[in-house]
Amino acid sequence: MKPDQPISELLATKRAVRSLEFFPPKDDAGVEALRLTAGALKRIAPDFVSVTYGAGGSTRERTAQVSRLLREDFGFTVMPHLTCVGHTREELNSVADQLHANGYRNIMTLRGDPPKGQSEFVPYKDGLRYGSDLVALLKARHSDFCLGVGGYPEKHPEASSPAVDLDALKVKVDAGAAFITTQLFFDNDVYYRFVDQCRSRGITVPIVPGIMPVLSLKQIRRFTEMCGATLPEKLIKRLEASGDSAEVAEAIGIEWALTQIRDLLARGAPGYHLYIMNRAKSALTLAAGLAA
Repeated sequence: MKPDQPISELLATKRAVRSLEFFPPKDDAGVEALRLTAGALKRIAPDFVSVTYGAGGSTRERTAQVSRLLREDFGFTVMPHLTCVGHTREELNSVADQLHANGYRNIMTLRGDPPKGQSEFVPYKDGLRYGSDLVALLKARHSDFCLGVGGYPEKHPEASSPAVDLDALKVKVDAGAAFITTQLFFDNDVYYRFVDQCRSRGITVPIVPGIMPVLSLKQIRRFTEMCGATLPEKLIKRLEASGDSAEVAEAIGIEWALTQIRDLLARGAPGYHLYIMNRAKSALTLAAGLAA
């Protein structure tokens, strides 16, 4: 299959690059549901989509299956995720070779979370300890890979300080990462401050804001607790006022995300990456709102 266009080339055009994130379902029924979602989202023509990778490679086969489906059946440019967790160096090289042979040229390169039941990250056998190690391994294996890495505008939960976290991010970029996609945030000032801090450290690659349309207060509190993001009090109060109405809560979340994206694009962000939780409605509504 023809090799994918590097995302770095899309970002170099200086137009707003739009992308969506999918996660691999647990069973075949979930894959079929995802197929319907992908079909609905085809109409908004995202520049690329990404597919997450479970802890310890727990969704490795599903990630490959979903990536093939999105690429071959729907024509999306697909960026599979790859993590260090649960893999030897030899296994990571093998995955890299397979991805490259299949035409994938973009990989979201992450250390990954510790496997379930473990509180600390421990390298697997002769595996890798840091995301920067994976960036270096992939670039050494196939220099034409375009690699994205994650950035935490409010600090990675495991980092001892924002400065230490920024130092680690610079190591990843210096190892060969072409762009950064941020963890979710709900206050754009957090993103602008993060970009300024990155630039002051000599991190010059594009920094794509990651946006998650809220579905419910319970859901978003769970996510923010995991990633260390904060929720603005104004958003909390609006979600609390929605009561038990999932429809109202989702509408609030979409409106909030739409306001964020409009402001981000107006102030020069290189695009946006939507964490859509395999749901089409939020992305379609946002696309319609942005086109208005």
